[in-house]
Amino acid sequence: MKELDGKFSPVAYAAMRFVVAALYTCHGAQKVFGVFGGHPMPHGSLPYIGGLVEIVAGPLIAVGLLTRIFAFIASGEMAVAYFKSHAPHGFWPIVNKGELAVAFCFVFLFVFAFGPGRFSLDHAFRRSAR
Repeated sequence: MKELDGKFSPVAYAAMRFVVAALYTCHGAQKVFGVFGGHPMPHGSLPYIGGLVEIVAGPLIAVGLLTRIFAFIASGEMAVAYFKSHAPHGFWPIVNKGELAVAFCFVFLFVFAFGPGRFSLDHAFRRSAR
């Protein structure tokens, strides 16, 4: 098993980045368009603006374009969502229904710290510029 250590890490990271960002985009589409079982939020409201951030940042993180910038924005947006919408209803995320916001926040914080990875448009553009 030692020979497989890290061999699939770049692919697994890219898959994780893509899937989580796609789910994040769907989360935003619920708020903005009312699709996927969601309800559209009033225009200009904080949840609506958050939904717009999710619809823009999600696809960019998924394909790895301007990854660090938008992962940082997405992480911050989820921290704000947690503390504004969930934390007032209890301390523990499992109790206040904030576990998704916490998970998104920390996954995107990791993406910000780790970077776009090998399978990303950022990496492809950086290689073609050399």
